[in-house]
Amino acid sequence: MSSAAPVVTTSRGAVRGAVADGVAAFRGIPYAAAPVGDLRFAAPRPHAGWDGVRDATVDGATMPKPTIPSPTGRLLEDPVFAGDEPLNVNVFTPLAALDGGLDSAPGPHPGLPVMVWIHGGAFRSGAGSARIYDGSAFARDGVVCVTFNYRLGMDGFGRLPDAPANRGLLDQVALLEWVRDEIAAFGGDPDRVTVFGESSGAMSAICLLTMPRARGLLHRVIAQSGGGQHVQSPASAERVARTLADRLGVEPTAAGFADVPVDAFVTAQLQLGTEVSTTDRDAWGPLGWDAMPYEPVVDGDVLPRVPLDAIRDGVGADVPLLTGTNAEEYRFWLVPLGVLPHVRDEHVALNAAGLGLPDDRLEAYAAIDPPGARVEALIADWFFRVPAIRIAEARAAGPAPTHLYEFTWRSPAFATDDIPDGLGAAHAVEIPFVFGTHRTTTARPLVGADPPDALAAELHGAWVAFARGDAPDWPAYDPDRRTVRVLSDGGRRIVEDPERERRRAWDGVR
Repeated sequence: MSSAAPVVTTSRGAVRGAVADGVAAFRGIPYAAAPVGDLRFAAPRPHAGWDGVRDATVDGATMPKPTIPSPTGRLLEDPVFAGDEPLNVNVFTPLAALDGGLDSAPGPHPGLPVMVWIHGGAFRSGAGSARIYDGSAFARDGVVCVTFNYRLGMDGFGRLPDAPANRGLLDQVALLEWVRDEIAAFGGDPDRVTVFGESSGAMSAICLLTMPRARGLLHRVIAQSGGGQHVQSPASAERVARTLADRLGVEPTAAGFADVPVDAFVTAQLQLGTEVSTTDRDAWGPLGWDAMPYEPVVDGDVLPRVPLDAIRDGVGADVPLLTGTNAEEYRFWLVPLGVLPHVRDEHVALNAAGLGLPDDRLEAYAAIDPPGARVEALIADWFFRVPAIRIAEARAAGPAPTHLYEFTWRSPAFATDDIPDGLGAAHAVEIPFVFGTHRTTTARPLVGADPPDALAAELHGAWVAFARGDAPDWPAYDPDRRTVRVLSDGGRRIVEDPERERRRAWDGVR
């Protein structure tokens, strides 16, 4: 195998990658047919393949998506590449694995463990080709890392009477089928696939854990800042589609939306999403507080049930799960916009009421000061921390373990006189440490100029070990001890039932 231009033959055709530091990277490989024309709102179809050797050294096309016009939109790189084949996959593998030069595991499909990353972005933005998701560090540690794109927004998740539901989730299943069928050619073992994701990517991973169509395609799951309650009802999803269609002057159908120019369609989706999550939040009920009008819908088929309910009934109980959240998730939105110092006591009560927390339980947050930090803790617990705990509770009696973590390292990015603590342990801050990309230019907005290398070694190493099949070095979660691993740069720390009163405040509510 030439280290200059490695070639791998898949069932659809051959692809030529590139090599750097012993890692062979293959980018932009189509895993499904182009979602254009009659296929735009259809379930993913197999790619027809190609003749000759396809160049896989450059990033593939990305899905149409909005540019987020705010500081939060600059925290995570969201590349845009034109083209008709956005359903594409990137593979990072040790060059030696292509030569058969690495020791492989015994079994029917000997090969290296595989990690499949599902990017976040509230189901409306993001791309697997973002440099912060570069999988080279995983490949250097003997893991085949896969990143990919899936349909977003109304294209991927809109509830339309003339199209299958949850097309974005169906894309994810199609990708996992591609991994099952093709990853051995890249040195990976299709029987050792860990799906991992962050935010809406983690929510997707939890959906996949409970979806009949994904059964057998994933063997371990890591869910970073994403629970099993972030889905919507058919009525809610139909309301979103109808509202968007009314504004565009078309019917709320795949045929109607297909007549709208793509740029206008994306812009209208961004505007509606902003209204749902800000000015019209109460009017949209649970969807407004979820702030994701294009999240998956419980359609009874692709996604048969609310994932948490399915998990409580034992679905996916045989799949080991590593899940957790960051200590100050909601600072991701409050700090870059400069909102944090301007929050007042009355805002605390308003947010608690909107989230359904009874007045007599707000005492659990009384010691948190100033009010901005109190609001942050309230929303972060409702949106991220408590849903993760509920999954761990639901799986406690199952055959496969669930391990819970909390990421607490505080990023100094965005520090000002008004916000001296900066971004803190906000949403997404852990991602570059997981990928080992914390020293890259694209990670700087999240982690600052001098992030701790030891923390990256710890997180990345823990994720690699989990994918290999090793048990984490702390006890599995159970309702009696509620053991949580704290991930920071202050050394190994394991705690039991952290923030107990805050957790209990949501009993029967969330």
